[in-house]
Amino acid sequence: MKYNKIVKAKFIDRPNRFIAHVELDGQVETVHVKNTGRCKELLLPGVDVVLEDCDNPARKTRYDLVAVKKKEIGWINIDSQAPNKVVQEWLESQDYTYVKPEYKYGDSRIDFYAEKGEEKFLIEVKGCTLEVDGVGYFPDAPTERGVKHLRELAEAVKKGYSCIVAFVIQMNGIREVRPNIATHKEFGEAWREAEDAGVQFLFLACDIREDGFSIT
Repeated sequence: MKYNKIVKAKFIDRPNRFIAHVELDGQVETVHVKNTGRCKELLLPGVDVVLEDCDNPARKTRYDLVAVKKKEIGWINIDSQAPNKVVQEWLESQDYTYVKPEYKYGDSRIDFYAEKGEEKFLIEVKGCTLEVDGVGYFPDAPTERGVKHLRELAEAVKKGYSCIVAFVIQMNGIREVRPNIATHKEFGEAWREAEDAGVQFLFLACDIREDGFSIT
């Protein structure tokens, strides 16, 4: 997964979850933030950020904020659309015989349906951008949608599906993700219930670069 054209800037502030102000070439620029999560521990005044130049005159904002630099960790990709892109690339390089994104199952759209011989998979993708003491945590804000997906996958196991929650770790050097119980206790409970039901939790370590990243 690679961005076409990137530039570096300095983060100033974030008036709301959709936009931020950055300093670019000595000017204040309003940019779109490609992550509606809080990211409060990352988006601090003065930190280095990476912008993708979308070069679309029809847009109100020319740039998307896609990555931020954190001391001790380096670049952290916060583009919430990127995990699904890299997982699709990764799945297509594995030995699955069929891969379909955005699969309707029950009342939800599961990120991927895949087949390998007679085995049928439901795969839900989550991007992890929160790190504490060398460990990844999810979510960084309460997610009722995430709880719903875990419970649906737990039920799908009973119907014969192989179910996977794939955490894309959007930073270098982190290889484990734990439920962020302090932020959303119910998600932690749903995680444990899903694990007990046979849902697999897959931690996908990544090589994060300024201009994109890939699953390692």
